[in-house]
Amino acid sequence: MNDIRCIGVIGTGVIGASWAAYFLARGFDVSASDPMPGAEDKLRAAVRAHWPILEQMGLAQGASADRLRFSADLEQALQGVDFVQESGPEREDLKLALFRDMDGLLPGRVILASSSSGLLMSKVQEACFHPERVVLGHPFNPPHMIPLVEVIGGALTSAETVERTMAFYAAIGKRPIHVRKEVPGHIANRLQAALWREAFHLVEQGVATVADVDTAIAYGPGLRWALMGPFMNLHLSGGEGGIRHMLDHLGGPIESWWDDLGTPRITEELKLQLAAGVEAALAGRDGAQLAPTRDALLARLLEAKAGTDKLP
Repeated sequence: MNDIRCIGVIGTGVIGASWAAYFLARGFDVSASDPMPGAEDKLRAAVRAHWPILEQMGLAQGASADRLRFSADLEQALQGVDFVQESGPEREDLKLALFRDMDGLLPGRVILASSSSGLLMSKVQEACFHPERVVLGHPFNPPHMIPLVEVIGGALTSAETVERTMAFYAAIGKRPIHVRKEVPGHIANRLQAALWREAFHLVEQGVATVADVDTAIAYGPGLRWALMGPFMNLHLSGGEGGIRHMLDHLGGPIESWWDDLGTPRITEELKLQLAAGVEAALAGRDGAQLAPTRDALLARLLEAKAGTDKLP
């Protein structure tokens, strides 16, 4: 993707700032914009905070945090931009207006990618004169570390745009997947939601504490999931017979567990219960160290995974 030199990061909250830091670390110029008061100072502070771990993971040639420019004015920020990563608020009305404006300010060759967690591009691109260049490029938080990007075209997105977007993310070290059909929440968030639903249910019903559930995942299946996905883990569980053998023997019990899963609602009472559980689990710990400790371990895990070609 030699034609992409400057990336527009529109919306510089948690996700947008993380994207900006990553693009800078990969050697791009970044032109950012956000209308919120104090946005530039917060963005530059976030980039400084992310930079040490990005340095540890390895910077591209020419990478520099000094290659960041900012303007609260959208038109000025988009000047000279070759690719846009939009990370604005998850509000359909704001998203439609923003894409309408960006579409009118940029040449038709410039891809407009959205980080939206749940909005469908088929709706967003209705506001654009060039809907074929609108695509979803949904990262997994934090984008400056997690490789996954879900790429989804809307009804009017061209196949060329999807291909170019996939190639761009792959070229900068991401692991893009092409989601073949638009669904709310895409793939990864739907999978998370399924786990959250049962986690909330187990706590609500008194089966386990918040700490118990987190321990069950972090020191159980979560360790395997960090290495391989659910289907490959099932395949290994089947021994020589693989996933078919495993499903032949445990398919029935798995279905019975599905039938027994809960359907909790996020009531005010449950919110209080979960928040109290988190506070109890963090008692005596420095909560401010959670994110940097996580990031340091993530960097080591990603380095270890990069050192083998044996895992899918």
